[in-house]
Amino acid sequence: MDIKQIQELIKFVSRSGVNEVAIEQKDFKITIKTNQTPTVVHATVPAPVATSAVPAAAAPLPVSPTETKAPAAAAEDTSNYITIKSPMIGTFYRSAGPDKPSFVNVGDEVSTGKVICIIEAMKLFNEIESEVSGRIVKVLVDNASPVEYDQPLFLVEPI
Repeated sequence: MDIKQIQELIKFVSRSGVNEVAIEQKDFKITIKTNQTPTVVHATVPAPVATSAVPAAAAPLPVSPTETKAPAAAAEDTSNYITIKSPMIGTFYRSAGPDKPSFVNVGDEVSTGKVICIIEAMKLFNEIESEVSGRIVKVLVDNASPVEYDQPLFLVEPI
């Protein structure tokens, strides 16, 4: 299973309302769980493979409530802005390298298809392109920090 198939599966799970999907192949196993019922994470611990996945799943949970509160407060004040969200789980980078300039900064205008950041997932660096045109109002994530699927990354004022 390649990264595109995994991304499509994540999108499908988020739209379908299913709480959990598990796929097993010869040398590959993936489990996707929504945040709607976090207690399910603890219920699936007995499986040996799930046990190794629980620390990875448990680590982002303390970050998630903190991250959720900031965008929620921003959404109340900025209801006319468009939110660009993360299409995958990974590590967020604002530039192509430590010595390179950021793809976008607050005040920059972006158009559909322009690269706005990179998300590293499974040692692959995925360029994330803007799906909207507008002006960057706020960057909601710190550079080199972990992001969750569908986590708000940028606020954009449409033009």
